[in-house]
Amino acid sequence: MHARLARLFDLTGRVALVTGGSSGIGKAMAWALAAAGARVVLLARDNDRLAATAAEFAFDGFDAATIACDIGDREAVEVAARAANAPFGPIDILVNAAGVNVRKAFDALTDEDWDATIGVNLTGPFLLTRALAPSMASRGWGRMINVASQQAVRAFGKSGVYGVSKGGLVSLTRSTAEQWSASGVTCNAIVPGFVLTPLTSEASADPARVAAMAARTMTGRNGVPGDFIGIAVYLASAAAAAVTGQTIFVDGGFSAS
Repeated sequence: MHARLARLFDLTGRVALVTGGSSGIGKAMAWALAAAGARVVLLARDNDRLAATAAEFAFDGFDAATIACDIGDREAVEVAARAANAPFGPIDILVNAAGVNVRKAFDALTDEDWDATIGVNLTGPFLLTRALAPSMASRGWGRMINVASQQAVRAFGKSGVYGVSKGGLVSLTRSTAEQWSASGVTCNAIVPGFVLTPLTSEASADPARVAAMAARTMTGRNGVPGDFIGIAVYLASAAAAAVTGQTIFVDGGFSAS
């Protein structure tokens, strides 16, 4: 690879905070950023899983710190946003990948279901964005990546509040980009297809449903976390300096079929 091209994707010296960084898409994206040279702070709820992920990263020779935090807890998120700057310095890259999905029929959703889902999927990313973007802007460089969902643009059964939260996250992406892109801070959203992760374990337990979802793609298969390695590095790098406010579908053609 030509040195000029390699420099575009080099994240050496950058610091990334990845929520949901101990499993699924978040873990894959965190690994990608670390492999590109960034030092990574992993944020998730489960201390044991965080420790295991950090150990995997260390085995690969990557620097990773961990913060245990429930993204749905406002006070905890505000504390975590401050703490994230401690291990390696100010955060340059924020990836909002943590998510919950309460799978109930619309008329069965409770107030608690609504509040919990909006809290993790939308309010948490808002709070982290508000806390970290101004510092990025003051330094003239930053990247924010939000992991949205197909349900931001289409209805799925038994996921009413999840779709609302992810639709809001796409809108938050545009608002963030409008506010800070002129200061060198970009923000984009990624929309996965049906990806085999812990978040989709309930649906993926049904072989017929898994096969039906794969048949709706153009690639003939469902997604895996590794599909998000390249897009994570691209959107976090200098290569994507002119890409902002966009919603990018990484779904094997699911949305286009």
